Amino acid sequence: MSPTSTALILKVENGSPYQLSHEQTLKASKALLTHIQSKEKEKTNSSEKKSLIQDDEDSEEDEDSASAPIWLTLTTKKHIVDEKRLKSSKIALPHPLNTSATTTICLITADPQRTYKDLVASPAFPTALSKRITKIVGVTKLRKKWTQYEAQRKLFAEHDIFLADDRIITQLPKLLGKTFYKSTTKRPIPVSIQKPPAKTDGKRSAKAAGEGSRGAADPKHVAAEIEKAIHCTVLHLKPSTNTAIKVGYANWSPEKLTENIEAAVEALVQKYVPKKWRGVRALYVKGETTAAMPIWLASDLWVDEEDVLGEEAVREIEQAKVSKKRKGRALEGGEVESPKKEKKQKLLESNDNKLGEEIKARKEKLKLQKLEAMKDGDADSLVPTASKKSKKAKVIAV
Repeated sequence: MSPTSTALILKVENGSPYQLSHEQTLKASKALLTHIQSKEKEKTNSSEKKSLIQDDEDSEEDEDSASAPIWLTLTTKKHIVDEKRLKSSKIALPHPLNTSATTTICLITADPQRTYKDLVASPAFPTALSKRITKIVGVTKLRKKWTQYEAQRKLFAEHDIFLADDRIITQLPKLLGKTFYKSTTKRPIPVSIQKPPAKTDGKRSAKAAGEGSRGAADPKHVAAEIEKAIHCTVLHLKPSTNTAIKVGYANWSPEKLTENIEAAVEALVQKYVPKKWRGVRALYVKGETTAAMPIWLASDLWVDEEDVLGEEAVREIEQAKVSKKRKGRALEGGEVESPKKEKKQKLLESNDNKLGEEIKARKEKLKLQKLEAMKDGDADSLVPTASKKSKKAKVIAV
């Protein structure tokens, strides 16, 4: 792309600027896919080992799973949420991401697990989908059997997708640990597999007092919810200004990728971003190892004028940081604290004042003794006796 291109600031010609330009998105998709495919071609040509056998019967769905993913990156002006959410969110796309018939699924359910095993094995449940669900685990069995790290790693490696009942999804971070939650690759996706609530006049009826769990839904409803979950893209929310979701693969057409990007942007901005479009700072598309290509940039970098600090406020913050660092260094160096110094200085000043008063009193006493001796005319009285007289009198007699 030429450095003088205006693609970075391309907006829609008519209507509000707070909307995505289809032309800009399509242009960025074409450029990104062309770049990735050219790099892959160079890598294949430079490789010494080439595949001699290629299965022509591989479907396009199987190729998707092996192709490099394309990501949509959203940058917001403020944190998208205030605290990390343990329950992931799902965004429906016009072109599903997980359509391979060989993808294996592990379903983690609420107790009892036997109910859901029988449900998946029932004739009413789609056969193609039931073959892909290779394991069904209840939360109690998960807590007993997969607490060790090696067992969790084995479970992680045996399946491609993990689905979890949305009633117990928040318990899984503690049960599965960093094996599943260190990255977002196979983090469990929430799915609703319980019986839908009853409705009255098109509205959900309130739950009666003492009413227990609604139990499992019928096989068709559960199958539909599972299909919906594995076809959606997953959004993991945390306190950050950067959010990324998968929207396609590098072997897709630009038009197909553009449709997914537009659907993902609409759902993200309208449902999750604070202040919606006014809270969006930028939107990018990128590959795993490529640079991010902008498809939308905001003209303002903040939401409200209160978010912008003046020069004086910035200066005060910097001074507070410097003083805090100096105080920390002083404590680390073992310097004497200032209150102890002040206490010592006050003690010395009080001793000096008392000594001065004693000297002044002695001088007055000697002066009185001298006057009395002169009145009596007794010169010998100036000589001190051997008794407990002051030594200062001896000095005066000399």
